[in-house]
Amino acid sequence: MKYILVVSMLLISGMVMAEQDRYQFDNNEQAQRFAELTKELRCPKCQNQNIADSDAVVAKDLREKVLALVKEGKSKDDVIEYMIDRYGYFVHYDPPVTPATLVLWVLPVLIVVFGFSSIIFRQRKAAVKQTWSEQDEALLAKLIAQNERQEQI
Repeated sequence: MKYILVVSMLLISGMVMAEQDRYQFDNNEQAQRFAELTKELRCPKCQNQNIADSDAVVAKDLREKVLALVKEGKSKDDVIEYMIDRYGYFVHYDPPVTPATLVLWVLPVLIVVFGFSSIIFRQRKAAVKQTWSEQDEALLAKLIAQNERQEQI
């Protein structure tokens, strides 16, 4: 029983050590750039999780690609540009402002402004129609008088 426990602990510790030593870097700058990039890039499958924290297969593949690009000496911007070219702006947590993103931000505001403007316009138009003139009062009195005569007959 003791041997099984000792062997299992050695296996587990070996797996933990292998996981920690999985990524080898030439210098601390590469390790720091890799850490920054994996926290800035979003997992396409998980959507709200960065590739550093995600256990998805695609996140693992992205980490491996980031590692390869960092080891090639690519800058942070080069790696981000590569990932955006491959996966689209969604993969980066801080997408640039483009005409498409402007439409996504401006269109809802325009719809709300148009809606409120139409409501205000209709209210004002209805308020103008509801004013009574002396002619309207005379016409109403005439109609009431005609109605009363018809009821008497």
